[in-house]
Amino acid sequence: MRTPRNDQLSETGRAGKRGEHVPERRCVVTGEVAPAERLVRLALGPDGVIAPDVLGKAPGRGAWVGVTRAELEAAQAKGKLKGGLSRALHEGNITIPDDLGERIEAQLRRATLDRLGLESRSGTLISGNEKIEQAARRGQVRLLLHASDAGEDGRKKLAQAWRVGEDDEGSGREGMILPVDRQSLSMALGRENAVHLGVTDARAADRVLAHLSRWQFFTGWSRDAANRVTEMDSRIAGDGAASTESGTDSEVSGAY
Repeated sequence: MRTPRNDQLSETGRAGKRGEHVPERRCVVTGEVAPAERLVRLALGPDGVIAPDVLGKAPGRGAWVGVTRAELEAAQAKGKLKGGLSRALHEGNITIPDDLGERIEAQLRRATLDRLGLESRSGTLISGNEKIEQAARRGQVRLLLHASDAGEDGRKKLAQAWRVGEDDEGSGREGMILPVDRQSLSMALGRENAVHLGVTDARAADRVLAHLSRWQFFTGWSRDAANRVTEMDSRIAGDGAASTESGTDSEVSGAY
């Protein structure tokens, strides 16, 4: 997974540029290693049941996945996910809920909307076309977001203002479309008719992106996900993609 081209660097990207250690984990489905913040942790419960832990705070052993929901469910149906988790956790007696993909998506959605709500209450998130446009033209918008049912004209107008404020005209930079409509977004933020959002602080934008990028990727909204589907299908169908022996919390550099 990569940071979308038109957005600010995530905390992982900033840390890498500063030469700081970036914790990495291995996906138990593909064997690929990536920064932990871009993957989803699956926790092993005391009853042997696998549960999503998108905030990475559940106690006990865990393993990581960095694939879309469609890819995860395909791997689960073929037995690849269970095999990868069993090897990574060194545990043969595990139970994977049939609706694991749905549970992960629900947690990613909740985490992202909760993050937006926190930024709204802290004053780093603004809404309303006119307010966002003015802030964007002054170069005060770090991240531009739209509800899934936002009108194209409104998106284009605000994106143009954002490019002007960033002295980035002609770049094609656009805001990010959330996998949620205006009604759900308004309810989550406690605001009326929340269609467009602007994040006005760079660190706040990083915090939002850390959650939003994973949610978009898992649901298939990101360009990366669309580009990898064909490649991933062939890996899942193969005889065992790359080894997942290092898919646990502690065996890839940067134990959680």
